[in-house]
Amino acid sequence: MGPLAINELISENTNLFLAFIIGIGFGFILEQSGFSSSRKLAGVFYGYDTVVLKVFFTAAITAMLGLLFFSLFGWIDMDLVYVNPTYLTSAIVGGMIMGAGFIIGGYCPGTSFCGASIGKIDALVFIGGLFIGVFIFGIGYDLWDGMYMAKFLGSPKVSETLGLTDGVFAFLLIIVALGMFWVAEWAEKKFPRAEY
Repeated sequence: MGPLAINELISENTNLFLAFIIGIGFGFILEQSGFSSSRKLAGVFYGYDTVVLKVFFTAAITAMLGLLFFSLFGWIDMDLVYVNPTYLTSAIVGGMIMGAGFIIGGYCPGTSFCGASIGKIDALVFIGGLFIGVFIFGIGYDLWDGMYMAKFLGSPKVSETLGLTDGVFAFLLIIVALGMFWVAEWAEKKFPRAEY
C-alpha cells in the first residue's frame, strides 16, 4: 500500500499538506515536552538532563518497529522508501559542526525554531547563526565542493552494511537503547542540577 504518494494513493499536494500538519504536530509536542529550553537540551551533554536522548531514541525505535511491522504485513514497500544518500566525509564534518553548535548554542536546527515559536531570544539568535552558516556555505560552495561530495557510499542501510537482517538489527538496537537509558539514568543521578 505505502508509500502513499509514490503509489498514487494520495496526490503530491495531499502528501505535502499531511507533512505540513504532521510537522506542526511534531513542533507542538517538542515545545510541550520542554524542548524549547536550550538549558534542557544542553543538559544531555552535561548529564543532568537526558530527556532528549530518551525521547529521540524512543522515537527512532518506535518508527523503526512501525516500518518493520508495516513491511511484514505488506502495508509498505520498503524498497520504495527514500533513504538519504551517504557522503561520508561531509557527514562527519557536518556532524562535528552541528554537534559543536548544539553544545555552544543549546539548540539543534529543529528545536531552535521550536524555541523561536514561543519568543525565546537565544533561539532567534541561534537561527540567525544558522542562516549565516547557510549563506557562507552557499557562496563558498566551490571551495568545499570536493569535500562535500567525497566518499559517496550510495544509500546503504546500517543493517545491510553490518550484514544483518532488519529484524536482528532492530533487536540489537533495542538492547543498545536499553543500555543507553540505563546510562542516562545513572548520569542524571551522578550530575544532578537542582533548578535550570
